[in-house]
Amino acid sequence: MAAMGRGWGWGRGWARSQPCALALAAALAVCAFYYLGGGGETFSSATRRLRATPPSPAHRHPQRGGGEAAAAGGGRDLHLLMMFTKAERSPALRAKGQAALRSLLRHGRLGGGDALHLHLVTEGASRDIGLGLLRDLLRGAAFRHQVIVHDVNELTEKLFPIVKAMQKHFSAGSGTYYSDSIFFLSVAMHRIMPKEITQIIQVDLDLKYKTNIRDLFDEFDNFPEGAVIGIAREMQPVYRHTFWQYRRENPQTKVGDPPPDGLPGFNSGVLLLNLEAMRQSKLYNQLLEPAMVQKLTEKYHFKGHLGDQDFFTMVGMEHPELFHVLDCTWNRQLCTWWKDHGYSDVFDQYFQCEGEVKIYHGNCNTPIPED
Repeated sequence: MAAMGRGWGWGRGWARSQPCALALAAALAVCAFYYLGGGGETFSSATRRLRATPPSPAHRHPQRGGGEAAAAGGGRDLHLLMMFTKAERSPALRAKGQAALRSLLRHGRLGGGDALHLHLVTEGASRDIGLGLLRDLLRGAAFRHQVIVHDVNELTEKLFPIVKAMQKHFSAGSGTYYSDSIFFLSVAMHRIMPKEITQIIQVDLDLKYKTNIRDLFDEFDNFPEGAVIGIAREMQPVYRHTFWQYRRENPQTKVGDPPPDGLPGFNSGVLLLNLEAMRQSKLYNQLLEPAMVQKLTEKYHFKGHLGDQDFFTMVGMEHPELFHVLDCTWNRQLCTWWKDHGYSDVFDQYFQCEGEVKIYHGNCNTPIPED
């Protein structure tokens, strides 16, 4: 997520899309496309069809990153979700999407039994643009794949009752705007995705992949007991600023301090969601209740504007055991906005990241290094 807000194609309010799966199926033979918008289609029914229809075959490719073992064990379904809305209004967004998908597919090496399921959350003209990009980029892909299209308005309807109460604490606007609900998709995805999907990775669009996406899915195996979400630390003093009142009242706190000993908060540009663990965690689901959200926001004097990222950060201050902290190289954020806005003296303590970068994150429209 961009440090100063989500500036990559999410808008307030979307026109409801009309089903178009039949037309796309003929035009995009390289994939199996399922439209989950209107017409009475639900997540569960679409997933049953997804399971019944094998992913499109691909040529064999040299395997790495555990590919042979995965193939021998029957393979693995890798679910990856990204947002792609308002693209018809933003050439910059289209360019970001193309660059992100191209780098992901260029480095992707899946086992012979694996299948990549790309979930595209989109609407209207953006849907056609996104599917066009995928059609071109997936042509000749060296692994099995499917594309599943989710209508953003359909998701918003499902999310709103669940996250309405928390929106006033973690949204840029005043009040609980209906359309703001989509900013909290990751928070409640375990309640709206079908139970057949047990793990999913949600990613921002302003990323550049430098390694095999299969290796990121292997991070699920490193979750400690009780953890439900994998997420990297925020690499700017965003939450040093947001928690200023709590820090003033609690001068010995680590809340908002830089790593390795502090609690700098989280960045939601790369999210590993163990949906099954989220469903089973009594603690996590209690934290979604309005009374618990109110209690924690009052304790920490918290008022944010970054949606799911703010929620995860606040919960992480209280219950760090719910999170598997990803190494910074999995979400190497590049934004330096806060360096020039009052925190130059401590900025580098948050921003430093050692190791070979696996995913660059060009948040707040920061250019990503060329190959």
